[in-house]
Amino acid sequence: MRDNETVKIMDVNFLNCSKKEFLHDYLVPDLKNNRQKMIVTANPEIVMRVREDNNYKQIVNKADYVIPDGAGIIIASRILKQPLKERVPGYELMIDMLEFAGEHGYSCYFLGAKKDVNEKAVLEAKKRFPNLKVAGQHHGFFDIEDEEFAKKIAEAEPDIIFVALGLPRQEQWINRHRDKFSNGIFMGIGGSFDVLAGEVKRAPQAWINLNLEWLYRLLQQPFRFKRILKVFEFMIRVIIRK
Repeated sequence: MRDNETVKIMDVNFLNCSKKEFLHDYLVPDLKNNRQKMIVTANPEIVMRVREDNNYKQIVNKADYVIPDGAGIIIASRILKQPLKERVPGYELMIDMLEFAGEHGYSCYFLGAKKDVNEKAVLEAKKRFPNLKVAGQHHGFFDIEDEEFAKKIAEAEPDIIFVALGLPRQEQWINRHRDKFSNGIFMGIGGSFDVLAGEVKRAPQAWINLNLEWLYRLLQQPFRFKRILKVFEFMIRVIIRK
């Protein structure tokens, strides 16, 4: 990414483009030209982890694209007077990529989540996009350092690899094993399989438009409270420039 295409928030350089621009100006050419790329869908929690964990910081900084997945990131960019064009929700981007893959013959690998959730997510993806090629699937309970397991996925030659292991495992796995693949778009997607599988309900559009999707998730999953505290810490540090 060129400097004029990014906005730096703390130690993370975010690609400054709309979801539509990202798909058509970056990902489509990458797929057509068999390029290998790593996407980090970064929210305030990821930015705070980067700040606190130097090893994780190095991994995120090696990603080809870091996109702003989180209302807090957009608000922070405005506070810093470097406004990002729009939020690019990881779940929505995943759905758009599945649709494009189904229409143009690209294959996808589904890695992560619980076994039953993974299976439901793949079935739902096939239902929505009947022509989708599934290169393979596997739940998220495995040793991320397992070289042979990663090689087996590479042998399936997927064009897109969705990695739903949560942070920091998904980015660690991609960073550790991407060199085993000749090409492929790698994307860490957190809990998106849970949403696709219908295990977690996404916020109504009105909540999303008001940048309150985080609150809707918290009401659904109160155990996320500690994670939300990181969002507040992030906003405070942006405001005081620390």
